[in-house]
Amino acid sequence: MELDKTDLAILHYLQEDGRINNSDLADKIFLSASSCLRRVRALEEAGIIANYCAVLDANAVGLEVDSFVQVTMRRDIEQWHENFSKEINQWPEVVGCFIITGEANYLLRVRARNLKHYSAFIMDRLYKSPGVLDIRSNIVLQTLKDTHAIASELLKSTD
Repeated sequence: MELDKTDLAILHYLQEDGRINNSDLADKIFLSASSCLRRVRALEEAGIIANYCAVLDANAVGLEVDSFVQVTMRRDIEQWHENFSKEINQWPEVVGCFIITGEANYLLRVRARNLKHYSAFIMDRLYKSPGVLDIRSNIVLQTLKDTHAIASELLKSTD
């Protein structure tokens, strides 16, 4: 699907407020409500809008520790990637997992209630995962920017 300026405007406003009603969205982009709804549905069907969700304040729900953990795997273990992928999907503390370049194989974003919970996760789950060779933790002291929104300037328009 090729995006035009109207599609980009829809994406902008939906990222700003995913709960905006169709009528208000249509008013903001100067379309009829039915035309706006057709475009939103087309963006959803094309997979450009992947999901809608509420973004929670982790501290407000009791998750005080936010960390990024680099994990290096032993490559002599058969199916190390497949096994690790299955495990991380069972660990609620892992809220993001990325395959990365460099010395480590993975970068995990881990959320925990407190340092005791975080330590238990590292010692009882991550270190005990078959094939894990090395773990490097970086605990977040302060968050300056954290967004799932993709800036309008980065989106490509065909206009």
